[in-house]
Amino acid sequence: MKKNISALTAVSLATALALSACGGGGGGSSGSSNGGSSNNNGSSSTPPASTATSANVTTPQYAADSAQLAIFNTINQQRQQCGFPALVENTQLDQAAQAHASYMGQNAGTITDTEVAGNPGFTAVTYADRAVHFGFPGSQTVYAGGESAGYYTNAKLTEAAYGQQIAYEWMSGVYHIAIAVWPITEIGVGWNEFTYNGYPAIQSSVSIANMQPLAGSLPLTFPCQGTTGVPYLSAGETPMPPNTSGSFGMPVAVVGNTTDTIVLTSGTYTDTSGSVITLQILNSSTDPNKELPPFEAVAYPAAPLTANTAYSVSLTGTRNGVAFSRNFTFTTGNIVG
Repeated sequence: MKKNISALTAVSLATALALSACGGGGGGSSGSSNGGSSNNNGSSSTPPASTATSANVTTPQYAADSAQLAIFNTINQQRQQCGFPALVENTQLDQAAQAHASYMGQNAGTITDTEVAGNPGFTAVTYADRAVHFGFPGSQTVYAGGESAGYYTNAKLTEAAYGQQIAYEWMSGVYHIAIAVWPITEIGVGWNEFTYNGYPAIQSSVSIANMQPLAGSLPLTFPCQGTTGVPYLSAGETPMPPNTSGSFGMPVAVVGNTTDTIVLTSGTYTDTSGSVITLQILNSSTDPNKELPPFEAVAYPAAPLTANTAYSVSLTGTRNGVAFSRNFTFTTGNIVG
């Protein structure tokens, strides 16, 4: 298996926050799978976007057993159990995400957040611009951004399995965990497949929007108490998180409202044998890649964790200068993100 996962940058667009960046690549392996998703050597087959006519739909319109529905459900399941708001499908964002997934497929399968005018399938340069192109409001204070990733195996998986894998790639990235923790409420999912060495190669993109205040005792975390099945290893993120060799363990993100400043001061994981892992700490002020917004901080192990293992988490920090601590347990699955 080789996956490519694009980078993130928080930038401002008028009154909106935008999540975008340069494209990236990398690889991680699991079992006997191997390959690549950067060269389009086969035919292109792009699943259709949602046919729903309203912008927000109460019940997801993605086809049953589709990769798009698996992405939507996997992200929502993990978000909601940690107190983050559920995401609602927005068909304008679906169109924006589908257009970008198709763009990546038409341009050698390159995983990228931006588009270049004149290239095949060009819609607009940024996630926010593509959302506005398809009718999403651009004049109100909203969030308009997204994430993109690619995946390839030398074995045929179900569409649902491909979708779940892409969702976990995003959720296990130091910079892409935003999909699980940012206080967004709307999402659109795009999907493209082509044949490489006789097997499917995937590009997927999500467009996400509409920041809303969080409920509960802030800050919230993901993972949180009782989270199970998350990846024990993540690799291929661009930019590479500092102090790693390209692969790392499942991170934990700490998030407040968009007006908050979250600062982590310490973090550890302790496994069932009592071994303590001191986590790398990233705050917006210390992130050398300048990807994290002030309302999000991330702690992560610099090396992979162990599959199917419980980890006790201890975090300390401040929210708007007021001290907090969080202590909980999550369990990894046999998943490579």
